Amino acid sequence: MDREKQSRQVMSGVSDAHDGMKALPRKRFKKPTGNQFDLDELARGVESGSRLHLGKAITLLESTNPEHKKRGQELLNALLPKTGNSIRIGITGVPGAGKSTFIETFGTMLTELGYRVAVLAIDPSSSRTGGSILGDKTRMEELARNPHAFIRPSPTAGTLGGVHKKTRETMLLCEAAGYDVILVETVGVGQSETLVRGMVDMFLLLVLTGAGDELQGMKKGILELADAMIVHKADSDNLPLATKTVREYKQMLHFLQPATEGWKTRPLAASSLEGTGMQEIWDMVKEFEQTVKESGYWSQRRQEQTRDWFHSMITDELHGRFYGDPERKHQVKEMEQRILKDQLTVSQAVAELFK
Repeated sequence: MDREKQSRQVMSGVSDAHDGMKALPRKRFKKPTGNQFDLDELARGVESGSRLHLGKAITLLESTNPEHKKRGQELLNALLPKTGNSIRIGITGVPGAGKSTFIETFGTMLTELGYRVAVLAIDPSSSRTGGSILGDKTRMEELARNPHAFIRPSPTAGTLGGVHKKTRETMLLCEAAGYDVILVETVGVGQSETLVRGMVDMFLLLVLTGAGDELQGMKKGILELADAMIVHKADSDNLPLATKTVREYKQMLHFLQPATEGWKTRPLAASSLEGTGMQEIWDMVKEFEQTVKESGYWSQRRQEQTRDWFHSMITDELHGRFYGDPERKHQVKEMEQRILKDQLTVSQAVAELFK
């Protein structure tokens, strides 16, 4: 436990991206009127670690109401000095790999070691209906009831671009609330992996036994995003095969580009059912953190992530303003008809819209 406390002290240090930033007195906000949120109360509640206030703060940031969006950014700006003090871990895996079960077992173990754990799940919303699964609290019942854990599904509202803003800002609020470890789960295998890789410190890929067969259906690019491969469900009669799969991955990884400079991607076996391998994974995470911080790449990666977020937000804002103009939307529809009637080329239509 002493070793864990020492590690936690290391982890609680503000990230290099915030080095030199003093905990300035928090500004006082104007008193709310009508249905407005009380930002002072929210900020105090978040800083105190209240899950209720954290949930309300995230809801404020996720709101599409212009006034709420403005006040949400005021709140986030006031809490920025409290952010950057966690380790951010992305978790993905092939369908059936048991991501939610792994997160519940792994997260529960971390809370028993004295850490506070936040789980953010990238939840793909239907592009047609806007509906969302949001079933993570149901799938992680034990962790959801844990007072030292916080679970928040992040619906993408039909576009993975929403990951850039909602999940990143939710992550910052969780850090301001004192969460030491943030686990970001992707649902499914696809574009979301690249987006999540761009906002976390370490990326774990959950796989099943039979590495050779599995690699046939897995893109090489996804493999090269991973800092570690967890051969999951390594229990009972499956244990010998899981051990063999770990050996196979060790050989395969020699031919892949490492995801993080100065760190060699490695495979480990684990079982959420029996709880085996979880401590070894956490020891590896701490070793990763120490190694990458000593190399200087930790702060570099976080700065790159912030820069990428900034440029992504510019793109999102331009897109929103363009299509948010009623006259422009009407022009787009007119151009579509002219293109379909072969009256204009696509390039000519775009040039006319931006003339």
